[in-house]
Amino acid sequence: MELQRLTDRLGGLAFGGDYNPEQWDAEVWKQDDELMRRARVNLATVGVFSWALMEPEEGRYEFDWLDAHLDRLHAAGVAVDLATPTASPPPWFTLAHPDALTIRPDGTRLTHGSRDTYCLTSPAYRRAARRIAAALAERYGDHPALALWHVHNEYVTPCHCDHTAAAFRVWLRARHGSLDALNEAWGTAFWSQHYTSWEQVLPPRTTQWHHNPGHVLDYSRFWSDETLAAYREQRDAIRAHSDRPVTTNLMVPDYQNLDLWAFGREVDLVSVNHYPSAPGIDAAAHAAFDADRARSFAGGAPWLLMESGTNTVYAGDRILPKEPGDILRHSLVHIARGSEGALFFQWRQSRAGAETWHSAMVPHAGPDSRTFREVTAAGEAIARLGELAGSTVRADVAVLHDSDAWWALNVDGLPSGELAYHPALRRAHRALWDAGLTVDFAHPEHDLNRYRVVLAPALFLLTDAGAENLRRYVAGGGTLLIQHFGGIVDEHLHARLGGYPAAPLREALGIRVEEHRPLAQGEEITLSDGSTGSSWSESLRAEGAEVLAAYTHGMLDGSPALTRHAFGSGHGWYLSTRLDDAGYTALVGRLLTEAGVGPDLPGLPAGVEAVTRHAPDGRAWHVLINHLDEPVPLPRPGHDLLTGGPVSRLPAGGCAVLRAL
Repeated sequence: MELQRLTDRLGGLAFGGDYNPEQWDAEVWKQDDELMRRARVNLATVGVFSWALMEPEEGRYEFDWLDAHLDRLHAAGVAVDLATPTASPPPWFTLAHPDALTIRPDGTRLTHGSRDTYCLTSPAYRRAARRIAAALAERYGDHPALALWHVHNEYVTPCHCDHTAAAFRVWLRARHGSLDALNEAWGTAFWSQHYTSWEQVLPPRTTQWHHNPGHVLDYSRFWSDETLAAYREQRDAIRAHSDRPVTTNLMVPDYQNLDLWAFGREVDLVSVNHYPSAPGIDAAAHAAFDADRARSFAGGAPWLLMESGTNTVYAGDRILPKEPGDILRHSLVHIARGSEGALFFQWRQSRAGAETWHSAMVPHAGPDSRTFREVTAAGEAIARLGELAGSTVRADVAVLHDSDAWWALNVDGLPSGELAYHPALRRAHRALWDAGLTVDFAHPEHDLNRYRVVLAPALFLLTDAGAENLRRYVAGGGTLLIQHFGGIVDEHLHARLGGYPAAPLREALGIRVEEHRPLAQGEEITLSDGSTGSSWSESLRAEGAEVLAAYTHGMLDGSPALTRHAFGSGHGWYLSTRLDDAGYTALVGRLLTEAGVGPDLPGLPAGVEAVTRHAPDGRAWHVLINHLDEPVPLPRPGHDLLTGGPVSRLPAGGCAVLRAL
């Protein structure tokens, strides 16, 4: 099926957000029409949480109200991203199908009263989801307002019920083929866990102490596959009646138990949600992290920021406001890295309900507010960037991401509680971001030859194929940094024997790790180069590698901590502790310097982002974002699309999009 590109239908980049007109009356709808024109909104997501209104009782649909809103939006020049409402089943569904409610690992059955109160494996739920997706597609598949389909919302909420147990066993049979193979993979000879019939196998429910690690890992894989199957069912029901692209909004980095590489292959357009976890420049770095991941899961193709907090930073138990100018700056962080626009949750701030205090494009204070004035300014700015549509982003460096490695670090019984996956990835990305680089994420088994430097900060699980691929990458001229506790187990969570990491990787690194020595909480160690390590240390020996820094005390005194190995045409680096921030930044900078990697636009200070988007016809644009509180002169002047004129300096907190010469 030939799909028209979203930006072709919109006539430029997307700007808008979730729109829930059912929360308001006709007088507010009239205001919305006028305010959307002022803000240059051209795309609205409709219907995400409207199942109870669309299907007030089983099998009876009421779409007249939705007809009126789609027609109204189309008349106002606003295209629609139409959602299937399956993330929030209505009360009648859970009353009719109590077995479709989620069961937690401890056996607690959830009750209706929030969103996501359903079991994804429930046959009744899957039938109802397919049915309403097909009904929507049949009615609206060729509606002139329709630009995009939005399946579900933020797939989440694993379940451990009997429906799930049955589906899990089907998945395990397909993966392992036999009980003998499953017992071998899970190492069930330990703790008398040997299975003699499939009916004995359950999801990993609450138990006395540690779960079997292979069991937990396979359940994570199963749940991701089951979620993808549920998405495909709705997608295919839609495609039977509509030729518009289909997506689902993914939450990065770790809200969802999903293999995002797999989802990236199945959606017509990768779309993601992003909510910063810290204010200030950390929010910008977090946005860049998520944007680079989204582009990578899309295979480098254009993607879409489906949701973001208009004026919201979620910092622990606080909902903090963004700084003035952040609405545009954060939007441009994503657009710079390949997004085909910027959408928010939501258009108008709710006056009641569970997310009353979630920020919106039109706040409780109304249009006479700083937030709406910034939204309008952002909409006007993004409307000037239509020529960027369809352009892509290139990167010379990559951080390795593998969902199996993430899930493997979530199992019980690991030597330390300070081995969290995504914080390690964010730290590696931040060091590269601080150096002014655009970053790809890549799977250990991907073709890595286009990258000059690859960082592997948390590669606990590594397949034989992945280890061999990394060995070839280094031999072919790449620079690879493997960090502590990397390459330790195979895809079954079986420990590597004969020394760590996996043999092909040991060859590329020129080292052999004999013993892991986690550090006490709060303990720090000093290395011979003056840097400081914490959390972890290892007893290793160099087998051809050059020792760049050694431990200086205890039983490891004088033994290698940081090594570099010339292998083939490249270099394999190994770091056996968690360096302090300054030491880690310096190490990454050294790798980049030795590999000859620099920023797209040299000459800018740290705190000023510069990312280049490239068109197939050779045109290019530099997207510049100044996160500093002082003006910055540009290395060379250029024509700024945001102002329509020449620019030679960025004001404090300012942005520019320059046509490259």
